[in-house]
Amino acid sequence: MSAARRSGTPVVYIVDDDLSVRESLEALIAHEGWRPVAFASAENFLAHARPPVPSCLVLDVGLPDLDGLELQKRLAGGNELPVIFITGRGDIPMTVRAMKAGAVEFLTKPFEPDVLVGAIRSALERSRVTLAEDADLQTLRARYTSLSRREQDVMALIVLGKLNKQVAAALELSEVTVKGHRGRVMRKMVAKSFAELVNMAGRLGLETAGKS
Repeated sequence: MSAARRSGTPVVYIVDDDLSVRESLEALIAHEGWRPVAFASAENFLAHARPPVPSCLVLDVGLPDLDGLELQKRLAGGNELPVIFITGRGDIPMTVRAMKAGAVEFLTKPFEPDVLVGAIRSALERSRVTLAEDADLQTLRARYTSLSRREQDVMALIVLGKLNKQVAAALELSEVTVKGHRGRVMRKMVAKSFAELVNMAGRLGLETAGKS
């Protein structure tokens, strides 16, 4: 297990084919207390396993094999890795394309170190939030999976706003049985209120009252 994985130290990936740029960026990033990991090509970066810690990518647009914009496209979907573009020949269409695809910043060389540090800090915070949301969703899914099939059926109906007697009629159960299932659903989902359960159901992709 890597040091970054053990400690949770934020990782800043660098992809630039210019050795001097990589070295200067590594020094700047390390000085801020983050862990730099540099690559000379997009292909080398893609082959590298990334630990689940807050991270971002400082990416040169003009790479020899796979250019930065294409790499950004390949990274789209799945867990987002915030991208900060750096380039020596930026133009407005290129900048617009990168920002529309979700880039945090687009910096033209030479740029002030403080500007890059600020962009990295914002990108790492975005990554941190995404990781926390992903972890919360995984916990919710595990709780939902722990429900019995009948408990899932009851939950699906109560989050639609159905009364116990309506749930009982729909599932051909007694109201007493429905109340028992409902109580277990609340406990297993660790929901403190009906509104919280509805919110959980929405995050799980279940249809809820008022959801179109």
